[in-house]
Amino acid sequence: QLVTGVWEGGYNFYCQDTHSGGEADMKIIRVLWWYYFSKLIEFMDTFFFILRKNNHQITVLHVYHHATMLNIWWFVMNWVPCGHSYFGATLNSFIHVLMYSYYGLSAVPAMRPYLWWKKYITQGQLTQFVLTIFQTSCGVVWPCAFPQGWLYFQISYMISLIILFTNFYIQTYNKKASSKRKEYQNGSTATVNGYTNSSSSLENNVKQRKQRKD
Repeated sequence: QLVTGVWEGGYNFYCQDTHSGGEADMKIIRVLWWYYFSKLIEFMDTFFFILRKNNHQITVLHVYHHATMLNIWWFVMNWVPCGHSYFGATLNSFIHVLMYSYYGLSAVPAMRPYLWWKKYITQGQLTQFVLTIFQTSCGVVWPCAFPQGWLYFQISYMISLIILFTNFYIQTYNKKASSKRKEYQNGSTATVNGYTNSSSSLENNVKQRKQRKD
């Protein structure tokens, strides 16, 4: 609906005012209202974590992202509910379809061995933030009647998400891969040492036998 609304309204990629798309603006507003409502549903994840006592999942990133998105989109729907606001929501909706499809499939035990693509969802989120910064920056360089303050705020917010999500990615995937390599290397070293020790002990036994014969 967002894509068709943007197409019908002839939205400008570089900068789009909130009162220039005609009926398409109303279509975008209706869709973005549901998008805003979805942020409330997503915030319920935190309460599910608490009920299931999965406190390790209630991270700074999780609370910050969900709490801020809900509040930010309340302001968006009250002041800039269409126009240039469409881009980030369109990308985010696509990423969330992939993300919640992953979580839905992970609830089926038989599917878990085949779910190897979790880290690529995080990569997609980071790509989304970079693309949103690029598109928002276009509105700064080639301004229209869309409020400039919102554009600067969105760029700042995207940068904060890039920092937090990059830290999450490093902690979750890079460090795990590094620890697995260390475990493998340690295991190999132990095997080599074990082989070396057994060889030296065998040599000692042979020498002792020769000495006894002599």
